[in-house]
Amino acid sequence: MDFAPDPRTTELAEQLQAFLDERIYPAEAAFDEQVQESGWARPPIIEELQAEARSRGLWNLFLPKEHHERHGYGAGLTNLQYAPLAELTGRSPALAPEAVNSAAPDTGNMELLSLFGTEQQRAEWLEPLLAGEIRSVFSMTEPAVASSDATNIRTEIRRDGDEYVIQGRKWWSSGAMNPNCRIAIVMGVTDPDAEPHRRQSMILVPMDTPGVTIERSTSVFGYSDAAHGGHAVIHYDDVRVPASNLLGEPGSGFALAQARLGPGRIHHCMRLLGMAERAVDLMVDRVKQRVAFGKPVAEQGVVQHWIAQSRIRIEQARLLVLKTAWLIDTVGNQGARTEVAAIKVATPEVTKYVVDRAIQAHGGMGVSQDTPLASLYAQARLLQIADGPDEVHEMVIARRELRAR
Repeated sequence: MDFAPDPRTTELAEQLQAFLDERIYPAEAAFDEQVQESGWARPPIIEELQAEARSRGLWNLFLPKEHHERHGYGAGLTNLQYAPLAELTGRSPALAPEAVNSAAPDTGNMELLSLFGTEQQRAEWLEPLLAGEIRSVFSMTEPAVASSDATNIRTEIRRDGDEYVIQGRKWWSSGAMNPNCRIAIVMGVTDPDAEPHRRQSMILVPMDTPGVTIERSTSVFGYSDAAHGGHAVIHYDDVRVPASNLLGEPGSGFALAQARLGPGRIHHCMRLLGMAERAVDLMVDRVKQRVAFGKPVAEQGVVQHWIAQSRIRIEQARLLVLKTAWLIDTVGNQGARTEVAAIKVATPEVTKYVVDRAIQAHGGMGVSQDTPLASLYAQARLLQIADGPDEVHEMVIARRELRAR
């Protein structure tokens, strides 16, 4: 395993770092103001940054090499090449990923459409997503069941002639509050009598279809998460769409979910490393500037312990993320299943620790809106639940260990 970045990755990382320094970081304050003023509407500065990103060749970097080889989509990078680039975007997670059109949930939805969509589905929905013209939502989790076990899903997708009829209620449908969200990928039961992992299917539902009702948004530790398009409670009440809107084959929903969530999880972990690095930068700057009890805060032993532990833990997590990216590139998602589960547990915990220590170093300022730290903490904590809670991933790892011996 050689994790040294190749020349192309190095060049893109330098270009992306320059974009962060020159455009993203200076725009963060204006972005926050625009989010407060515009509510769920896309802040105008996003379009400016996206135009700049495209002109610099920093666009759709996330799509793995296979998508480029199959359809010409994306930059054609491997997961290992993309890892340091995604990490850089994680340093400004509310702004940078969307600026380069590599923000969740659109990334996972685009991968699904690229891999499993028909030619018509790709033309109608994937092309505008790749162009950054629309946003999308992934609608799987339900309030009435424990959705950490996807076989619990109860939303009905019933065939009726040339149409499917969707009936159910979802929540934590990320991205749906954005007015530019045009399409939902909905997971539901098409055959309740099939074996558990063949009951579900995924279907494309335009957001303006009659019967689609956004009931409300759900906050994250009090944050609306408007910058990411929010998280919606959606009622699908006798929603009718053409049978041609089915994504993949009937009964393939569980398999499609696994195909989507594997890359999605590693992308989250890549960005989490960037969030942790941003927190270290802020912590170091803060403790160098403050004096307490007769000496600089940076000279306090406990503070040095925080900094040292932060560096140690970040480096450990990064190595595991890079190994996982390399495995996905070489043996695929299934071959990297243990490692994907491991990074999904380890990386949010590491980031949460680092951000928490940075908050402590800032004192009262750390929990205010004057730094990004409180928001970073909320995101890291959420990712111990989103895309599968820690306990489920630990169960996967433990079962594979038990079977191997």
